[in-house]
This record gives sequence, C-alpha cells and structure tokens, in this order.
Amino acid sequence: MDAVARNKWKKGCFIFGGSGDAVQMNTVFTFISSAFAFLWVFSGFAYAQGPESVAKQIFGIIQAGQKTNIFTCRKERICGISAIPEFYLKRGYAPAWTLEGNPTPFAKELVSSLASSGYEGLSPEIYHYSEIQKILAQLGDSDSRSGTATPSTLAELDILLTDAFLLYATHLLSGRVDPETIHTAWVAFHPEVDLAGELSEALATGRIAERLAALTPSDEGYRRLKTALLIYRKNAAEKRWLQIPSGPALKSGETDARVALLRKFFKATGDLKNTADETSLSFDKPMDSALRRFQRRHGLEADGILGKETLNQLNRPVAGRIRQMELNLERWRWLPHDLGQRYVLVNIAAFHLDVVESGRSVLNMRVVVGTHYRKTPVFSETMKYLEINPYWNVPFRIAVEDKLPLIQKNPSCLLENGYRVLNGWEGDVTEVAPESIDWSGITRSNFFYRLRQDPGPQNALGRIKFMFPNRFSVYLHDTPQQKLFNMKVRTFSSGCIRVEKPLELATYLLNEDPAWSKEQIEKAIISEKNRAIILKNPIPVHLLYWTAWVEPDGAIHFRKDIYGRDLLLDRALKERPQSTESLVGKTYQ
Repeated sequence: MDAVARNKWKKGCFIFGGSGDAVQMNTVFTFISSAFAFLWVFSGFAYAQGPESVAKQIFGIIQAGQKTNIFTCRKERICGISAIPEFYLKRGYAPAWTLEGNPTPFAKELVSSLASSGYEGLSPEIYHYSEIQKILAQLGDSDSRSGTATPSTLAELDILLTDAFLLYATHLLSGRVDPETIHTAWVAFHPEVDLAGELSEALATGRIAERLAALTPSDEGYRRLKTALLIYRKNAAEKRWLQIPSGPALKSGETDARVALLRKFFKATGDLKNTADETSLSFDKPMDSALRRFQRRHGLEADGILGKETLNQLNRPVAGRIRQMELNLERWRWLPHDLGQRYVLVNIAAFHLDVVESGRSVLNMRVVVGTHYRKTPVFSETMKYLEINPYWNVPFRIAVEDKLPLIQKNPSCLLENGYRVLNGWEGDVTEVAPESIDWSGITRSNFFYRLRQDPGPQNALGRIKFMFPNRFSVYLHDTPQQKLFNMKVRTFSSGCIRVEKPLELATYLLNEDPAWSKEQIEKAIISEKNRAIILKNPIPVHLLYWTAWVEPDGAIHFRKDIYGRDLLLDRALKERPQSTESLVGKTYQ
C-alpha cells in the first residue's frame, strides 16, 4: 500500500466490529446479483465441480449472510462485510487458505500473526482466534490426514481467516474504535485502502506478516511504546510490581525499612540501575536520583521527597499502567502514519509542546490547555501564518458567558482592558460607545455585538498568535498570565493553547525568512501594530492526547487522564460497537 493512498481522508465501506458484534449487512451485496454470482462461480472453476465443493460452500455462507441480513460463520460475526464478497468474487470463490484440504503456509503465517497481536496492544480473540484454532485442531496433522476435512469446514476456516486478516489489518491501520464516535472534539484520520486488494497482494507475494506489519504506525514513538508494554507485562508476570507501605515522608539521607522495597521497585521500572544494592535501608544519592526520575516521568514535582502524591503513583496497579499503554497505542493508530519530518506536537494531557525535527525535539515549552468545561480538541492541521500584536475577537460563547456578567457589574471594564464594541461580525461594522448600551437588559438572545480587544500588554492573546485554520477556531498564542505556567495542572484556557515561549517559537518558525530575525520580531512587537506574517515553510501541527508515551531516551512517561478520555476509550473498547462506522475508505469499481 503506497503512502499516498494511506494518507487520503475518506470514509468508506469496510465496517468494523469485533467477535460477537451484531454487524448489520444493510445493502452490502448490491454490487452483484445472486443469479449472476451463481453463474459466474459454477460455470467452469475447478473448485466448483461437485455439490459439496469448498467454493460452493464459501458462496453459500456469503449468500446466507445476505438473506439473514447478518453475516456469521460458526456463530462468529463477520466484519469484512463489503471486502469479503469482493475478494471471493474476484477469485471465483476459490479458497484462499487451504490446498487439497490442508491449511497452506500462508494460513499458518496469519495465525502466527494473530497470536502476536498482543504486542500491538490488541488481542487474538478479536480475530476469531479460538474458533480458527478449533478448526485447525479438527483438521489435525496435515501429513497424516490430508484432504479429510469436509468442504463445509474448509469453507468456514477460509471465511474466518479472511475476515481475521481484514479486521486485523484495519485495526493496525486505523484502530479498533473511531474516536469521533466517542469524542465530540476529536478528528480521526481515515485512510483510503483497498482491503481486498491488500489481502490479494499478500497472498500473491506470500508475505502475510510483512503486509500486516507495513500497516502499523511507522513512527519510533509507537515502537517505543510497544517495547514498554512488553517490559511492564514482564514485570507483571514476574510479580516485580511491589506495593510500598504508607508512612512518613522520605527524602535523601534518611533511613527507613521501606527503602529496600523502593530499591526493588525502581529497578523494575528502570529508574535505578541494576547494579545498585537492594538490601540497603539508606535513602542515598542513587535512590534520590531514582525517585526524582520517577517523579518526572509521572508529571510530579521532582522534589526528591516520597510524599503522599508520589506514593499514590508508585502504588498504581501495574495492570492499570499496562492498560494505559494499550489505550495510547490505539491513539497512535488514529494518527496520520506520517507526522512529517518537522512538526509541532502538543500533548494536551502533559501540558507540553515540542517542535520535532527528524524524530527529535529541538524546542520545547510548557503550555496551558482548555478547562474541563472547554476542552482542547484533538486534530492535525498545518500552521500557515502567525500574527504579531493580534486583535482578540472574543468568541460569542465567551462574550455572553464570561464577559457579559463582568460588564454588567462594571461597564467601564471594557475601556480599562482595551475592548471595543462593534455592531456585528460581517460587512461594514462600526464601533459602538459602550456607555450608549443598556447592559442590564442584554442577554444571550439579544447580544448582537462583537467585543474586540486591541493589541497591547493586556491582550488575552499576548503579543503573538500562531494560526493553523481549523473548524474549532483553536490556535496557539502568547498570554499575559505567565504565572500559570508554574502550575502543575494547567487547564485554564477556553480551548486554545497558551505557549510559554512565544518569541522562541516565532523565531524558529521564521528562521528561514531573512526579513525576520529575533530582533526584528521584537521590534515589531514593540510597535504594537497588528501584522500577519505568512510562513515560507508551513508546518504540521498535531494536537494530541497521550497519557502514556516513551521518550527517545527510553523514559516511560504517564500522565493523569485530565479529561476522562482514557475512561471513555476503555469503555468503547470493551463494549460492542453500536454503529457500523467506517474505519477505512474504499471505492468499489
């Protein structure tokens, strides 16, 4: 599958769901009439000879799905309800995974790939694994029982293996869940892929596992998180995740019986070198460094003190951490597979921004994100320009919910804070004197004004804003409230992202424009004149929500689920899908 096809945005016809999901057929088979299919299949194909042929049985399973409006096989719900009919039609309903009654090496390779799906944070059971294994056990040793299986059983195996490939391929490419069905402010990436063509190509080349692997996110961040998942599963299996008893706060230089447990724990998490003494009860310098590293990895203040909050994070069950990583692997699969050679990445859950070049952060800073009431959305767009000394046109919702009550208490606050009142948003608007308005009688229903704040030191957007036009009207910007960056939890905005180092970010973005050095940007700011600057090299911006990730140095980070999005995703992955939303696109000829 080439990168161009992978990166097209389109909803299509492959319907998702897991084993046991009631997936409705709707009008899947409208591209072929039953009579035409019957004549096509049984008029000359080798597999069509005889009433009990495998091809006839495959055709019958597909036809039965059309008649009952639910596609099942051995009580397993079939999810490739568009791709499977197309795939078998093109091959005359000949079986794809067996030869002379025995599973082919391709079938065994696929089963092996399904068994390894746990490495991707998925589960083999989603892909009919148990039922496939039952049939394979029934077939027994191919050398001693060649050709003894019934056509019906072989047809069922073929359908299940085909659907398993299609479903697993879809999940690797686009995830198990469409986030737009569980989040109102999350834009998913829907690549257009010919799934039946992918399967045909995999069978033709004999590279089943390789084709599946090519569908996974290629970013090193995804691979690092997969590796971390294995480490934590190993810790869980070996029972290395210890519970640390409560007690008085601990810090460097003190002695406590719990220190020995902490040493074992920090060795398991990688925060303490394996060469360290496990028996010592002294909270020495290596332990101090290990504790501070643990605190940084969990978004805590790295003060080197084992207090209540740090202890709570230490005693989080390893199963919960494993699940966190699985959820974030799923989020990786919602992203474009190519984030760009150079991009801006904001991790909302970590309150952090990185400018990334060739997989490495070249500039980073703290950010302030939306409140629980006005959450920052998740999406990807392209930054095209920045604005020095911006005006702030107060969004209607903020104007009536936040500003209007303040104005009604003190109308002079408008002039005091540099706001102007305009008589509309479009066309020839004029300024209205604030004192000419009876603010006591203004409500949401008759608020026909636009509030606009002039550029200057009081402006809510600060001195620079960074624009990547999007449907949410969200952007990055400076802020006069610099003290908020000292807070650990920074959910204070109305959805936009306030950046700690706007001048450094602007300097980086304009570094290839000879007209705009850092000094020239500073001069433009001092002028207090509004000015837009088009970027010579637009840059992708990814607003993401990661509660678990791994840095290039191998440090495994976790953050609190500030918006409750982990909880929603966990529920969605456990429940049966209630709709047949498409995860990938396909245009049928």
